[in-house]
Amino acid sequence: MPHVITPRMSEKAYQSAQTGTYVFNVPFGLEKAEIIRAVEADYKVKVVDVRVVVRKGKTIRSSRGKRAMPVLADRKDTKKAYVRLAEGQKLDLFGEDEKKEEKK
Repeated sequence: MPHVITPRMSEKAYQSAQTGTYVFNVPFGLEKAEIIRAVEADYKVKVVDVRVVVRKGKTIRSSRGKRAMPVLADRKDTKKAYVRLAEGQKLDLFGEDEKKEEKK
């Protein structure tokens, strides 16, 4: 069964990609070995290291109008994987090559 592993698009993820570590959103059921196999199969690269972080969802408050009672809701927990690639390999997730060609 193929797993859906999507890259995170944020400034922090872009900064870490400059040093060879890429950040992916990962389903909760995957373990490190499965994440390694999925990234290597999808992007045809060699993975050296994987670190996994589970971020707890925050409780948020919202109001349904001026006199209504506030409503509490919980955001979902998310799981991120920090994937470090082998020396000399990189992924073009942010379109850096296209930007360099446009500047020329």
